[in-house]
Amino acid sequence: MFWLYSIAKTVHFIGLISWFAGLFYLPRLFIYHTEAFDHEDPQIAAALKNQFLLMEKKLYSIIMTPAMIITFIGGFSMIGIGFAQGGMIWFLSQTWLLLKLFFIFLLTIYHHYNLKIIKNLSLDNRIMSTTGLRYFNEIPTVIMLIIVMLAVYKHILNFGIAFIVVLIFILFLIMGIKIYKIYREKR
Repeated sequence: MFWLYSIAKTVHFIGLISWFAGLFYLPRLFIYHTEAFDHEDPQIAAALKNQFLLMEKKLYSIIMTPAMIITFIGGFSMIGIGFAQGGMIWFLSQTWLLLKLFFIFLLTIYHHYNLKIIKNLSLDNRIMSTTGLRYFNEIPTVIMLIIVMLAVYKHILNFGIAFIVVLIFILFLIMGIKIYKIYREKR
């Protein structure tokens, strides 16, 4: 059974890395796409918006969504193997796993919300400012931190300390975005 679990874990990691690459890059494309609205030359603005839209659609449909599905296949296979060995009592006793599934659910909502942004941008609707998109871009980073902490520390995680670490991380992200905004405005 260990070899089967190892295969499932490998599939899960490969999907996860690919999915997160897309989750990190797609909002960056949204920022560039939104900045293209303000280009002084309307022809260049239109060309940029069309190119970014093409990149966004392909990234979402060809890379991110299949990677998310592969992540789920590997992850749920590992859960299935654990469930087969320990049953419902095992599953319900895995607090870290239940929390991880909750954050994966949030990440899945985030994934699908990206499609809404793509559709809005395709209609030339700005759904957020570039600063708002920069904050939006950090959501998967925070969720990734939480999921990794849950997976690595499992039963030894002190949730109070973990909450403080995540909160400090979020504050650093907010400060970084604000400092970068000041820097951009001075240029």
